Parts: sequence; C-alpha cells; structure tokens
Amino acid sequence: MSQPSTTFPTPRRGGPREWARAFTGFYPPLAQDLVDLDPIARFLYSARSVILVISFQAALLAGILALTDRAFEAVPFVLVLVGFVVLHAISNLSNDYFGARRGHDTEDSPRRRYTVHPLLSGAVSTRLLVTGLLVLVAIAAAIGAYFIWLRGMPAVWLTIAGALLLWAYDAAPRALKELGLGEIAAFVVWGPLMVAGGYYVITGRFSGAALLASIPYGLGVMSILVGKHIDQREFDERKHQRTLPVVLGEASARTFNRGAVILMYVVIVAGVITRMLTPFALIVLIAAPRALRAVRVMSAPRPSEPPAGYLGWPLWYHRVCLVHNRAFGWLYILGLAVGAVVRV
Repeated sequence: MSQPSTTFPTPRRGGPREWARAFTGFYPPLAQDLVDLDPIARFLYSARSVILVISFQAALLAGILALTDRAFEAVPFVLVLVGFVVLHAISNLSNDYFGARRGHDTEDSPRRRYTVHPLLSGAVSTRLLVTGLLVLVAIAAAIGAYFIWLRGMPAVWLTIAGALLLWAYDAAPRALKELGLGEIAAFVVWGPLMVAGGYYVITGRFSGAALLASIPYGLGVMSILVGKHIDQREFDERKHQRTLPVVLGEASARTFNRGAVILMYVVIVAGVITRMLTPFALIVLIAAPRALRAVRVMSAPRPSEPPAGYLGWPLWYHRVCLVHNRAFGWLYILGLAVGAVVRV
C-alpha cells in the first residue's frame, strides 16, 4: 500500500464539519486520504482525536459526581477536563514516538493501515513531535502543581501515580504493554485514577460511590484497548510485544473482553441496588444492543477480509468496542447528570 507523501497538496476538504468528524466518526479509510485535508483536520486525525473523547467523558463523570454530592468547584473541574485531554494526547503521541523509535511501528504494521502515523508518514518531524510533547507536558505539570497546592499530599500521590503509569505504558525500558499489563493499566487510569481521582481533586474528598462509578467506565476503556490488541495480536507477537491478547491467546482474550463488557452493566445494576448509584444510571441499558453486538462479534473469529465499505480495517474487535463504549459513556453521563439534578 502506498504511503502518504511528506509534501501535502492544497487542501480540498476540511472545515468545522471535518474537524467534528475527527472526534465523532472513525478513522479515515486510508491514511493517505489525509493529504486532501486542511492542516487542522490533518492534525486532529493524526492525534487520533476520535479516542480523546474517552478522557473528556471521564472528566465529565468526575464533575457530575461532584455535583451530585454538592461539592462541585468550577475551576478545578475545568482544569481536570483540560488536564485529562492533554494527558491523553501525550500518551497518543508518546506511543507513536516510542513505537517508531523501537521498531514496533513499521511500514507493515496495522497502525499504518487504519490511520496516519505522524512520524512514519512524514506528516510531522521528530523534532516537531518532541516539541509538541514538551509543551503538553508543561501544561500537564502546571495543572498538577496547582492541584498539589490546592489539595496537598493526596494530590501528590495521584500525580505520581498518573505520571508513572503514563511513563511505564510505553516509555519505560520494559513497557507495560510489553508485559501484558498495558490493558490493566488502562482500566486503572480511565477508571479509578481519572474518575475517582478527578472527583477528589475537584471536591477535596474521596468517595466510595465515585470509586464504584469509575469501574464500569474503566472497564469500557479497557475493552477498547483489548479489542485493538486482539486485532493486531499476530503482528505484536512477531515484534515480541507481549500484550494481554498475546499472553492469553486470541480465544481467551476474546472471552476476557466479553466478560469486561458484561461486567460494566453488572456493576451499574449492583450500584443501583445498593443505592450507591442513582437509578437514572440504568439509562445505559439503551446501549445494551450495542453491547450485545460487541459480545456477539467477539464470540467469533475475525473475518479474513473486511466487509464492503468497512472503515478502519484491520481493526475489527476494536471498532465494535469503541462504538459501544462511545454510546455507553454518553448515556452513563446523562444518567448520572439527571440523578445529580434531581438530588440537588
């Protein structure tokens, strides 16, 4: 497959509609299609903005839980929102940088087939990417320093935990994603650390209910990553990347991921029964058909060829989990928000 040119022609597509699609759609059919886009749209696709929404949702969940307990503070919430998205962008760009540097992201990698790689495509230079990373790190560090000043030692430990997991996922000499632990780290980060930890830095107190509420969302994010790693398991195995699906094997990894999707709903029902979650959280059941589709798709081996018109190949399990989690996340936010308004 031909690769994107390092010289981009005059943009023919773009504007607000295309920018929105970068967040709400899926990956473009081919990475080289990005050469027809304006610079902003090209950057948004390069940064995998379709995935950044999960950090935005995590911040909203933390804020809504704080509002429910009548402990919401606007400035900390806005900084949590910005900080989570910035940290996720750092993770995406760092993943691309170290993937290229260590020889995991190569011309024949699945990563090159479903969306643009900012370095290997020539869309950005290594210097520009590193410079951008340093700017984002500075923003994240400033936000972390503010919360340490505001909340004290608990914020120190939350900041250290987040920084260590961010570094260990792909920058450490033996990265978590090479040890079968990257997917578990994703659950911890987007679940307890972001939602429950975000609740703490917004309110200044910890909450068992916020911790429980974080678990279904963390499981959903983990399911997206497990799905992607199942899709590229054979390639990762050749590259000696011991992701969880490589360690478990494809069939066991698909079983594991089906269990994660089902457990998302089990935890919410249990939370409602124990009155730790508002009954309005059950609105997530509207996403149950997508969950059932995800479970059904993960019950069978991936087809050898994509269906006609399919976007994002070779991603198969990843896509069905992403589509489910996007709906689940917004419905979960809606349910908790209605519960917060009713309680207030």
